[in-house]
Amino acid sequence: MITLTPQEWLGLLTHLKKWVSNLRRASKQRKLESKSALRDVIKAVRKTTVYTRSLQQYRKTSLEQDSELSLLWTELSFKLDDLGLNKLAKRCHITGIYWSDPSQLDRDFLDKAEVGLSDIERLAKLNLQELN
Repeated sequence: MITLTPQEWLGLLTHLKKWVSNLRRASKQRKLESKSALRDVIKAVRKTTVYTRSLQQYRKTSLEQDSELSLLWTELSFKLDDLGLNKLAKRCHITGIYWSDPSQLDRDFLDKAEVGLSDIERLAKLNLQELN
């Protein structure tokens, strides 16, 4: 059995207190980062919705806008994956692939993957509610 002096016990307790404090601070930071990423998903849904409305109204695509959306959704997928929000990250990744080249994915796959903008927004909002 290990015996510790009172001074060693004090040092151990001080270290433990600092460790718990750092853990709480990291947890709060992670929660804030998760909230920010989820809000970014909702903003991306809004941006994509406006663009798809424009596509329907004017029947004119923009490769520049498609590229921007592809990168936006892909970056969101990386951020969400880093935060452990894997289900939503996967959907954002698929959406990024879609905007880079829609012909890469067939309609059945997209339907089964639940990557509709309303599905993605609903999942982001559910995750936000869990964090609050």
